[in-house]
Amino acid sequence: MTAPGRWADLGPRIVSAAILAALALGAVLAGGVPFTLFIALACAIMVWELLRMFEPAGGGRALPVAAGAGLLMLLAVVLPHGLWLLPLGALIGGALAPRGQAIIIPYAAAILVAGFAVIVLREASLAVMIWLTLVIVASDVAGYFAGKAIGGAKLWPRVSPNKTWSGTVAGWLGAALVGAAAALVLGGGLALVALSVLVAVAGQAGDIVESAIKRHAGVKDSSALIPGHGGLLDRFDAMLGGALVLSLATALAGLPQGLA
Repeated sequence: MTAPGRWADLGPRIVSAAILAALALGAVLAGGVPFTLFIALACAIMVWELLRMFEPAGGGRALPVAAGAGLLMLLAVVLPHGLWLLPLGALIGGALAPRGQAIIIPYAAAILVAGFAVIVLREASLAVMIWLTLVIVASDVAGYFAGKAIGGAKLWPRVSPNKTWSGTVAGWLGAALVGAAAALVLGGGLALVALSVLVAVAGQAGDIVESAIKRHAGVKDSSALIPGHGGLLDRFDAMLGGALVLSLATALAGLPQGLA
C-alpha cells in the first residue's frame, strides 16, 4: 500500500472521532442521569448493530430488541440487583434472532453488563472514568499510528488482518504512559501503570473479539453510522473489554489509590 493510500481514511476518522469524543466527554462530565441515558442509548445501538450483522437484509427484529435492551439497562440501574436483568434480556433477545444466537446472546450480554459497569464506575469516581477513557483512547491511537507507520508482522491475520504486533505493543506503551501520568498526578504508583496496561490488553481483546464476530457474520463494519469508523460497536469494542476487566479488578481489589 502506498503512503497516501495508507492514510486515506485519516481525515474522516479524525472528524468523526472528534464529534464522538465531544459527545462522550460531555456525558462523562455531566454524570448522573445524562450519562446513564447516554450509555443506555449507546448499548441499545450496539445491540442493534450486533443483530443487524446477522440479519442485514431485513433486520425487523433488531430495532425492538435494541429498544428493549436500552430499557433493560435503565431498569438495571434503578432496581436493586437489577444487573441480573441484563443477561436475561440478552438471552430472550438473542433467541429472537434468525441466526447466530450462540454469538449474539453472550456478546449482547457482555455489551449490557459492560455498559452497567461503566455507569457504576462513573458513579464511583469521575477520575476513574476519565482515566479509563484516556487509557483506551491512547492505546487505540498509538496502535493505529504505529501499525500504519511501522507495519510488520500481523497479530492474528485470520481474524483481524490489519492488526500488527507493532501496533499492539505501541498500544501497551501508550496505556502505560497514561497510567504513569495519572500516577504522578493522582498517586497510585506502579500498580496504576500495570492496571493501565491490563485494561489496554483487555481493550485490544475486545477489539479482536468484535473483529472475529464481523468475520463470522461476513461484514466489514458493524454498521455505517460513523464516517471513517463504521459503527458504534467498532468504536466502543475496546471500551467494552476494558470496562469488564476493570470492573472485575475493582470488585476484587477496589479502585486504585488516586482514582477512588
